Amino acid sequence: MLLYLFYDLLQRYFHALNVFRYITVRTALASITALMITLALGPWVIGRLRDLQIGQFIREEGPKSHQSKAGTPTMGGVLIVGSTVIPTLLWADLENAYVWLAVLTMLVFGMIGFMDDYSKVVKKRNLGLTAKGKFSMQIVASCGVAIALLSLTASGIYSTQLSVPFFKNFHPDLVIHSLLSSQYFWWLSYFPFLIFVALVIVGSSNAVNLTDGLDGLAIGCVVVAAGALTVLTYVTSFARFSEYLDIPHLPQVGELTVFCGALVGSSLGFLWYNAHPAEVFMGDVGSLALGGSIGMVAVAIKQEILLFFVGGVFVLEALSVILQVLSFRLTGKRIFRMSPLHHHFELGGWSESKTIVRFWILALVFALFSLTTLKLR
Repeated sequence: MLLYLFYDLLQRYFHALNVFRYITVRTALASITALMITLALGPWVIGRLRDLQIGQFIREEGPKSHQSKAGTPTMGGVLIVGSTVIPTLLWADLENAYVWLAVLTMLVFGMIGFMDDYSKVVKKRNLGLTAKGKFSMQIVASCGVAIALLSLTASGIYSTQLSVPFFKNFHPDLVIHSLLSSQYFWWLSYFPFLIFVALVIVGSSNAVNLTDGLDGLAIGCVVVAAGALTVLTYVTSFARFSEYLDIPHLPQVGELTVFCGALVGSSLGFLWYNAHPAEVFMGDVGSLALGGSIGMVAVAIKQEILLFFVGGVFVLEALSVILQVLSFRLTGKRIFRMSPLHHHFELGGWSESKTIVRFWILALVFALFSLTTLKLR
């Protein structure tokens, strides 16, 4: 909106407004706008959640020290979603398909999380939607993203080839082109791509959700991951950088840099209120929206595999849950004191604040490593 006003309409009269055509400028403005919106609306949102008695229900099997958090306002993720979407619409090019795909992805996954949180409030227990129901909706939403990207492939502004870290000339295509000429089975050619995109986005969404167990832990890691994605998105859209780093050059994804900048700003603003001791929790409406958005951006810029390093902490948290469940079902024994992983260290004697900061440090190390792999090909 503001890009159209300042650049398309007023730039011819005020040449200084030409600065708004630069993605870096609009990314910085989107980030600042998101931060200001979150800080300004935070107290009002927290107050409204408290008035509506939308409080957190703590699972009984969790650490005993967490029982004191019961009743803390939750569903604060609506603030994150709003303060990310609004600056994106203000500062991004609204004629860009990737911008709308990112916004819609965040809104849809946020709605799934909202339904889950609302169910918990109604039931007054830490049990929302069924796992089957929630996963089904996430898969359908992810497949919608995949279909939208396939349509962009037809326009020549997206590629279904994978970009594999450390391998310069290995770019497997997730579409089976030999089947495209088949009269009856052409639709099977797109299955690998649909499945892969669903795994990335659903996995990312739930990994952030699992990490959201301590005050400020998940949102702090999101700040780091979103910051890394901001850099990755910009270099993917910039011809000289992408050529030098030998990564796919996708000019249209440049506008996603604005979205990622807004994501960083809104996450920092929410951390102001979510830092230990938390005044508000993001709830599933926030964690699913954030994770889904991160996964969608990674797929759009062809860095799906690198996402494992960008969101290394999220991956560790998810793996700890998977390993714990598998170990208990197969052997009857647990690998960790409690999963997700942050609870294991809590029960091992680490204070909550120490656990949070150390996981933030680990997230930063993972993000820096992911950026160094760009030239290691």
